[in-house]
Amino acid sequence: MLNRRSLLLAALPLAACVQTHEATPRIALPPLRLQPSLLGREVFQQQKLHFTFNQHQMDLESLLEIDRDEVRLLVQALGQSGARLRWDGLRLDEQRAPWLPPQVRSERVLDDVQFTLWPAEAIRAVLPQGWTLEEQGTERALVHGGTRWLVTYRDAAGVQHLDNLADGYRLDVVSRDIGGM
Repeated sequence: MLNRRSLLLAALPLAACVQTHEATPRIALPPLRLQPSLLGREVFQQQKLHFTFNQHQMDLESLLEIDRDEVRLLVQALGQSGARLRWDGLRLDEQRAPWLPPQVRSERVLDDVQFTLWPAEAIRAVLPQGWTLEEQGTERALVHGGTRWLVTYRDAAGVQHLDNLADGYRLDVVSRDIGGM
């Protein structure tokens, strides 16, 4: 049986994913906060998440549901619920397990999901001055000052990769569609 200490130890590498590496220049990525309806389709996926930050790595699982009204995400570590997020286009609600480190920010998780899935024109519409979105094939990058700070692409095997150079982490996502709920 897993105890809270085991869960906390397992979650520490995840907390590192959202902390800045000392060698990485720091810049705040702009929030997206896009309306769920702008995705233009429904998503029901089971996902395996692999986070990498320096030498730290962690595997998690999630359930992602998106319809025209809401984004819902459940993240689990070691079979225990770590976070439940709900975004209705106006408000982000979060339920967190006590063992989840405070550095794991639901706002960043939502932005990563939206940067990866939402149409480029929806993202471009909310970017502040100085930020641009570049897109070519399955790759897109959020650029400021000539530097690509957030990059995502899908490889030939269908794995979605997200490199967050601003916060110093990499996320690899293997998704499996599970149909409507």
